[in-house]
Amino acid sequence: MVHRSPPAPIDWLVSLAVLLFGVAEELDGVLTPGGTGRPRWWIAVVLIAAILVLLRRRAPFTVLTGYTVVNTPLTAYYGDLSAAWQIYVHLLLLFTLLSVFPPKDRRVIMGLSVTAVFLVVVLATATESVAPGDVAILLVMTSLAGGAGAAVRYHRQIALQAQERGELLAREAVSEERFRIARELHDVVAHSVSVMVMQAGAARLMLRPDQDTQREALTVVEETGREAVEELRRVVGLLRTDAGNDGLAPQPSLARLDELLEQVRAAGLDVRLTVEGNPVPLPAGLNLSAYRIVQEALTNTLRHAGPTRSEVTVSYRSRMLCLDIVDEGPRDGRDPGRNGTGHGLVGMRERVALFHGRLSAGPLPGGGYGVRVSLPLSGRISVVT
Repeated sequence: MVHRSPPAPIDWLVSLAVLLFGVAEELDGVLTPGGTGRPRWWIAVVLIAAILVLLRRRAPFTVLTGYTVVNTPLTAYYGDLSAAWQIYVHLLLLFTLLSVFPPKDRRVIMGLSVTAVFLVVVLATATESVAPGDVAILLVMTSLAGGAGAAVRYHRQIALQAQERGELLAREAVSEERFRIARELHDVVAHSVSVMVMQAGAARLMLRPDQDTQREALTVVEETGREAVEELRRVVGLLRTDAGNDGLAPQPSLARLDELLEQVRAAGLDVRLTVEGNPVPLPAGLNLSAYRIVQEALTNTLRHAGPTRSEVTVSYRSRMLCLDIVDEGPRDGRDPGRNGTGHGLVGMRERVALFHGRLSAGPLPGGGYGVRVSLPLSGRISVVT
């Protein structure tokens, strides 16, 4: 991945380090008594090299090639005084190239080729005898630079794939949960529309013979209602994936929380239910969603904390239904953590958003985990999209 954004702070630090190291090495050759250093204009070469290092991520191949084209002839001419910073900069640029492009890319092949030429020139122009150990060290350093670059690229790809997979799984979880909510709410809406149709039919039969206008209006209501129920049945036929479910089972509600708590107690969760305030009739869809929120919160507790102590509080307040589900965490003191990406929390967020409510979920100060939900008892229900 070639970076087109401005250099990162780490790039500035690396470039500054190259500049300071190169200048120090060049000045050491010039100022050392009896030394035969290179001309002072080599300081400008060091500055150019530092600038190339700063820009290496923007054009890795161009920077490496340009540096090699300029540096190789200079190294050949001043081979007897070849500085270490020249080799280190070249290896850094090689590392950057292999961290961006795959090994079979022609730019990588060309980059390795010019690197080989540069190393041959460095060894061939050295005035002192080159020992086999020197050659070995140079080859090892080059291999480490190239291998490190290839490893960085490989692990970067793995991280990107993991991120993409995580995003895909999150989208699938949201879609799955929304389909589930739609399937459940279908039964609630279909039942309500059927009641409306029956009431309209009963009212039509009670009209006097001279009430033709009212009779026609109620007939339209009946026909429209029946068509709506039929369309809902077609839609749910597309949504249902559990063919074994005949849809005749009663819909869960807060009135059936005792049954749910018995089930989780049988699974090892010591749970207690507290109801605050006077229970009021709830819209069927909100009642169903409140039950599912409690169910999913307790399921998360069993999954992450295991057999522990939990408390469910249902509070009927003025125009607000509040649900608090808290647990004490694992009894052995170890908590694997609940990072908020599971399907249970996805479902809770979708249901709370459907009714314009609020949800907070996270670790408690004294240990354990808490889920707190507030659902308005008035206002419109949004459409799941």
